[in-house]
Amino acid sequence: MYTPELCSFSFSEFISCGIVVGNERCVMDPMIEIKDLTFGYEPYEDEEKVEVLKNINLNIKKGEFVVILGHNGSGKSTLAKLINAQYLPDRGSIFVEGIPTTDESQLWDIKRKCGMVFQNPDNQLVATIVEEDVAFGPENLAIPMPELKERVDRALALVEMEDYRGHSPALLSGGQKQRIAIAGILAMNPDCILLDEPTAMLDPVGRQDIMRTIDRLNREQKKTIVHITHYMEEAVMADRILVINEGVIAMEGSPREIFSQVGKMKELGLDVPQVTELAYLLRQDGFDVPTDVLTVEELCDAL
Repeated sequence: MYTPELCSFSFSEFISCGIVVGNERCVMDPMIEIKDLTFGYEPYEDEEKVEVLKNINLNIKKGEFVVILGHNGSGKSTLAKLINAQYLPDRGSIFVEGIPTTDESQLWDIKRKCGMVFQNPDNQLVATIVEEDVAFGPENLAIPMPELKERVDRALALVEMEDYRGHSPALLSGGQKQRIAIAGILAMNPDCILLDEPTAMLDPVGRQDIMRTIDRLNREQKKTIVHITHYMEEAVMADRILVINEGVIAMEGSPREIFSQVGKMKELGLDVPQVTELAYLLRQDGFDVPTDVLTVEELCDAL
């Protein structure tokens, strides 16, 4: 088991950054390639099999920050689980850094390259001490000491939870638990992090903390981020947004391109950031403001 020691890792090596609208962060090499993907869950008794995802084609570049939007049941979480090889395609293929998810002999390699954080952090916390929980993943990958300790120290520093290494996860807030869950994935050193609504159970302060952490991981650590969310303000941070509706990619583009189409988003049963909708309503009332406003500052400048 992991032996607790004093942390010698200095967080000063990591520079905090603010959250900004999507930017140039990615390289051209593909992290994830999805070709003609179709998937459906097995039906109950005499029911017909329903295809949840239909003929999906998608490439995600290394270092890219992609947000997936869609109403409940659209197939967002299913897509993430397919990328993480929890499910296998009915038709088509998924490659994670060139490795097909159908290759069972390389299943661990896929999960090491592409870690997943779920909505409820309690489902991912397995130990009674924070640092032991963070060590659980790399320990099961047979990472030896002292590298194991270094990974735990580094992961806790990245999520700004070094001071809680000896605490019980049960005594932490929801946002702190989620940061520990993210640290457990980071300790496995994945190139890509899949986040399935990680802020859904958090208050506004907790959501902000988690999004700062995600943004920093993308910017400073160059991690590929695939973030599933219902919060449109979180989607503003992305390089690219995918909107899934009834199992297909209905819209794709930058945050400005997607959210400027307020009418189409409403038709799909989705919202836009509050400030974008306000700009949209003002424009309908005759005010000359842009249609692609994403932040309060941008709207203030326009007004």
